[in-house]
Amino acid sequence: MTQDSQLTELYRSFELFKEANDQRLREIEAKGNADPLTEIKVNRLNERFDTLETAMRRSARAAEQKSDEEREAQLFAVERKYSYSGDLDLKTYRHYKAALSKYLRKNNAGSNLDEIKALSVGSDPDGGFAVPPDMGGRIVELVYETSPIRQVANVVTIGSDALEGINDLGQPDSGWVGETDTRSDTATPQIGEWRILVHEQYAEPSATQKLLDDAMFDVEGYLTKKIADRLSRMENTAFVAGNGIRQPRGILTYPAGVPGSASFNVIEQIHSGAAGAFSSTAPGDALISLVYALKAPYRDKAVFLMARETLGEVRKLKDSMGRYLWQPDFQMRQGGHLLGFNVVEAADMPAMAANSLSIAFGDFSQGYQIVDRIGIRILRDAFTAKPYVKFYTTKRVGGDVINFEAIKLMTFAA
Repeated sequence: MTQDSQLTELYRSFELFKEANDQRLREIEAKGNADPLTEIKVNRLNERFDTLETAMRRSARAAEQKSDEEREAQLFAVERKYSYSGDLDLKTYRHYKAALSKYLRKNNAGSNLDEIKALSVGSDPDGGFAVPPDMGGRIVELVYETSPIRQVANVVTIGSDALEGINDLGQPDSGWVGETDTRSDTATPQIGEWRILVHEQYAEPSATQKLLDDAMFDVEGYLTKKIADRLSRMENTAFVAGNGIRQPRGILTYPAGVPGSASFNVIEQIHSGAAGAFSSTAPGDALISLVYALKAPYRDKAVFLMARETLGEVRKLKDSMGRYLWQPDFQMRQGGHLLGFNVVEAADMPAMAANSLSIAFGDFSQGYQIVDRIGIRILRDAFTAKPYVKFYTTKRVGGDVINFEAIKLMTFAA
């Protein structure tokens, strides 16, 4: 299906959804509840719209991507620049990739001098072999699919075990004086410090040596997918709800409150108006309150984060004039707009339930910091569990809220 035909189908699907949802609302107004068949129709059209929107996002990304090998070589050069001083070109990348493939299959990469040189390009100081960029790239790609915090947060790569910064938590006092009035001392603003540690995550898939010897498929690609699935799910959960103990701390784990100089490490929570649902009267008012709880300087880049199920409920909401609060983005072909702001689906945001924090809104590029440590490492272990060969892979990543003013949460409570 071409992109134009996808766009036409997306528009048609949304119109059918609105028509069915209007019927549902009329039935609720007339009888107090909607016909079960109407509810089923609305939900199916909602799911159909999700499917079409996801397909369009994937098509748009595929059209924009460079050739795989060129993109992988560029990632290789960026990743290695911190630990290798030689020239990193496409030829070097191809040589390294071929040597690593032999290392994964037989651990015989050291059988000749050229292969030793190729692997040394990607060698960490402690002797671990860095994963080739096509593995790193696919991990990032899958994290992009399942952990959208990386789309909107600030991401930095470091070469140490922590990232530190300063919080400016106050302002100096001042006053008005006459020409000859006495000038007394005024209060000096205080500053605070934040520090984000990088934590280690790992995966350890295994395969028999016979499979590695005889396989007619891409063993390297297979392991890439298995490791990517494992690491991306871990990050996905931690950026949203991680407790900060040996893992990143998530945006949903801080106490409720209004950030200020006296107590900064709190996130303001806006009530939806009903336990586990939106208020039955003027349900969109809570979303408007959520938007305007955020200070104006943060609203320019602000987005909504919510799970697909929550977005399905939000799509049904109207304002007092009968206009839908959510609108699809037919130009960008992804996400959609709620009250004029982009919506990002975050699978790890909680489903709507009593007292759940199911919607986040804010400028996450200022509010949440992700820290990646240089290099993904893989160790081939052919001895521990013979005849299986283990591929012990590690990655180090951290994350935490650094600007608590820039994020607001909606709690589904009265």
